[in-house]
Amino acid sequence: MTDPPRAELEAQTWRAVRALVMDRYDRRKEVCDALGMSFIRAKALRKLAEAPLTMRELAAGLGTDAPYTTLVVDDLERRGLVVRSAHPTDRRSKIVTATPDGTAAAARAEDILNEPPQPVRQLDAADLAALNRIVTTLLDAGEGAIPDEGTAA
Repeated sequence: MTDPPRAELEAQTWRAVRALVMDRYDRRKEVCDALGMSFIRAKALRKLAEAPLTMRELAAGLGTDAPYTTLVVDDLERRGLVVRSAHPTDRRSKIVTATPDGTAAAARAEDILNEPPQPVRQLDAADLAALNRIVTTLLDAGEGAIPDEGTAA
């Protein structure tokens, strides 16, 4: 039996990686259940816990339009997880900052998302090191690009 052509092997490998992360071990629902909010809200909160952002920067980071971003921030603000303030140099712009409760909720989401599934924890050290090297190589090839986690409400 011959090996499949490279393009077929690439597609097969990508489908397997995507199925592994997005289907079998997708933690988004767990985050939504733990925080009591949609994943796009949790994603916004995680971005804001890293650093305050303007509404425009947040919309760009979420891949959402301005009106939807406003709805997301309005909800997070009602929950006491973020605050809006005037931009120091552009009075037409608002800066959104995570509150201490927002930062704690974002950390909870990160903990859930970063928990390795059992099969990863069961890999032997050599396989784990090889997988880490391969994934790190793939991430580095994107020059700092972070994979989109989806914008489902």
